[in-house]
Amino acid sequence: MKTWLITGISSGFGRIMAEKLLAAGDRVVGTVRNPDPLGSLKASYGKALHLAELDLARTDTIRPVVDEAWATMGRIDVVVSNAGYGLMGAAEEVTDDQVRHQIETNLVGSIQLIRAALPHLRAQGGGRILQLSSMGGQVTFPGGSLYHATKWGIEGFVESVAQEVAMFGIGCTIVQPGGARTDFIHRSATVGPRNPAYDDAPSRMVNRVIEDTTFKSAGDPEKMVDAMIASVSQDPAPLRLALGSDAYTLLSKAYASRAEALEAQRELACSTDLAGQEATRWYERQDA
Repeated sequence: MKTWLITGISSGFGRIMAEKLLAAGDRVVGTVRNPDPLGSLKASYGKALHLAELDLARTDTIRPVVDEAWATMGRIDVVVSNAGYGLMGAAEEVTDDQVRHQIETNLVGSIQLIRAALPHLRAQGGGRILQLSSMGGQVTFPGGSLYHATKWGIEGFVESVAQEVAMFGIGCTIVQPGGARTDFIHRSATVGPRNPAYDDAPSRMVNRVIEDTTFKSAGDPEKMVDAMIASVSQDPAPLRLALGSDAYTLLSKAYASRAEALEAQRELACSTDLAGQEATRWYERQDA
């Protein structure tokens, strides 16, 4: 039996994961902004499910919630940073308040959740962190600049943290789902106000997708959650977990394109070193 802390279990991946884990006999601390809709789930599983109110945008409340979760459960084996949403619209269209809330929720909130969990994970001798990103953490589309900023940012943070905490038995996995049949697009996405100047721009694609209620993603959220849960048993932890054929296809193209572009700049890059002087390669130092 494992104990999991999952942010955002009211819907989507978080809700599916919580239900699967509870049905399998695990314990779950689930955070939500409003616990009322989860009354039936709480009634079904009693003490196995501990609900905590948390809005990641209120970053000052994250550490007390995490500390209370550990105090209640005694041990938490897996922290799943799942809560978040997409802000869509051209960069010029979205409002300052929308920009701030997107970054506070998806990026700063996720960072502070992990920072709050690390002392507990170290003290208990290890554990696992799953950070929900997206194929949009390595691939970009017009109209998603602020969402991409948060997902690219959290991927860099977690990849660095993974190197910092491996010595404590803490594994980190960045989950990169493609499109899935959750309510991410048609319920949780926020759209910026429209500027007519962008009506014929590529960024308007996201508005059309959100408004098209017949749009259906290929990804099966149940299978994706199964893969996330299964990854916790892998040792060492996979740094990234791509889920969905669209994620695989688009990530492959993006990585190949970047490698090709970098190789084309090899001569230029190397030509900017100091000529004829010995250099210290800081990234090669093992004792740094």
